[in-house]
Order: sequence, then C-alpha cells, then structure tokens
Amino acid sequence: MHLNIPVGSDIFDSNRRHANRNQKLFENHGIAAFNVMGAIGSGKTTLIELAIERLGDKYQIGVVAGDIVADIDASRFESHNVPTVAMNTGKECHLDAHLVDHAIKDLPLADLDLVFIENVGNLICPTDFELGEHRRVVIVSVSEGDDIVAKHPMIFLSSDIVVVNKVDIAEFVGADPDKMVDDATTINPKITTLKTSAKTGEGIDAWIGWIEACLRDCRVNS
Repeated sequence: MHLNIPVGSDIFDSNRRHANRNQKLFENHGIAAFNVMGAIGSGKTTLIELAIERLGDKYQIGVVAGDIVADIDASRFESHNVPTVAMNTGKECHLDAHLVDHAIKDLPLADLDLVFIENVGNLICPTDFELGEHRRVVIVSVSEGDDIVAKHPMIFLSSDIVVVNKVDIAEFVGADPDKMVDDATTINPKITTLKTSAKTGEGIDAWIGWIEACLRDCRVNS
C-alpha cells in the first residue's frame, strides 16, 4: 500500500495559519511588523539600527533577531535599549511563524508600536515562510554583484520593498545599482525601491519615511 502524504503543502499551510495568528496578535496590540530579509552582509542589522536611532524617540520598538547563532546581532540591538529576543534557528536557514510566535511572547507587546523581525541571512529559504508580518523587506548589497536580484527572483516577487544598499562602494566592486533596481521592478512592478548607504547617508531619510508611512497605514487598516 502506498500513502500519498503532501508533506510540503501541509508544512506551508500550517505555517500560514500560524502566521495569520501572529499577525492578528500584532494587530490587537496596534503593532506594525516588518520581516527584514537579505543575504549575510547585506546590511540588515545596520539599517534596522539606523531606524531604531531615528524613530526611537517617537515609537516604541522591539526586535526579533533570527539567525543560526542570533546573540551577536541581538546584542547590537540591545545596545540601543530596545527589547530584543534572540531566536537561534540551529540548522534551519530561515525563521518560521512558529519560531516567531515563541519569540514575541518574550516581547512587551502592549508597550510596542513596531517590531522588526531580522530573518536569517540568505535570499532563498525565507521566501516561502510568512511570519505574521505586515511588510516584507529585502535588502541586497552591491557587493553581492549586480546580478544578485535576477538570480533570486522569488524573494522579490513576495516583497514590498527592495533596498539596494552600500551604493557608495558600487564603482569599486563593479556593480550597477540601477540595474539591480531595474531587475527588481521587472520581476515585481509593484515593489518599492530604494538605494542606500549607511556611510554617506544616501537614501536613509527615504528608508525611515517608508517605515513611518507603513506604520501609519497598518494602524489605519488594523
């Protein structure tokens, strides 16, 4: 006798249901949640830190730092005096909704306005796993090569914004940030695009403005 067990489908369906519960929990507390994805070294942690620095006086912010070993990035967020939960994924290359559920139970949700969920550093595994976020952010660095977007189309199809980061070094690594933007909008014409540099400050105001606009929109629609 042969059994047909759709394991993959069951996993994704179960995760989606759990993600919906997470999102409802966020909304019940008036929180906007951001799933921040990107490869190792793309600048996820730095851009979240800049957001904390710029928005921390106006909003109460919490962070879930997800990684195979998450304590390193978590300590960077904690240095900004924001509640942070380190979520070690062990051998897993992504966060899932169940892990996020465990993490947010350790955050003071009643006191927060927004939560950044920093996903594990890669452009493949996080794509299929919703976490309960309201917005999906994908960050890519010019140091990854200007063909990185075209090589990983699926994560851009499911994201709300792509941030092309470290544009100040583009000429030194032979990358064209505009090509990366064009590739992203070809894959997903609805995606918002930004070019940023933490070193020069290029695009950081736009990054902060996008977060605030999403925060207002999430509150109106929750």
